[in-house]
Amino acid sequence: MGRIKTKFIKRKTRELNVLHGDSFTSDFDANKKLTDKHVKVYSKKLRNIIAGYMTRLKKKEA
Repeated sequence: MGRIKTKFIKRKTRELNVLHGDSFTSDFDANKKLTDKHVKVYSKKLRNIIAGYMTRLKKKEA
């Protein structure tokens, strides 16, 4: 079983998806760079979690 994502992670990812959803893909490394560009997150860990969740959502959409 996986880990549960917090409300903060889900909310930020949904906001990113609404604002910049077309620029994100199912590639984690590309999403990491885009997340860093669009969101002010001060820790690498949070950035990676948001990028990973976005990757998962994009794979689910396709």
